[in-house]
Amino acid sequence: MIDESDSIVPESVKGWNWGAFMYNIWWGIGNKTYLPLLCLIPVFNIIWIFVVGFKGNEWAWQNGNYKDVETFKAVQATWNRAGLVQFIIIALFVILYIAFIIVALIMGLNANNN
Repeated sequence: MIDESDSIVPESVKGWNWGAFMYNIWWGIGNKTYLPLLCLIPVFNIIWIFVVGFKGNEWAWQNGNYKDVETFKAVQATWNRAGLVQFIIIALFVILYIAFIIVALIMGLNANNN
């Protein structure tokens, strides 16, 4: 028989999880939550990574054997830090890449005008 109290997710657990968003497949395996494996489906994964980031904490709480909310938050804090750092690094690389392309285009246009 399923204990209904296990399926109730505390409000303090709900919320965005950077680890689930950035490391969706690995995060899912590590948290016994296998819905993030749907991120392996091309095109669908573009939307699904956001679902995983938003619903990940709830899924992990329901599938994990956590004693209390504090233990859960401590485990997820590590994932959150790693995911946020990864997101910032990727965002910086994208910004630098775009800046490089813009500078290259401007230099190319200036070379053609001379």
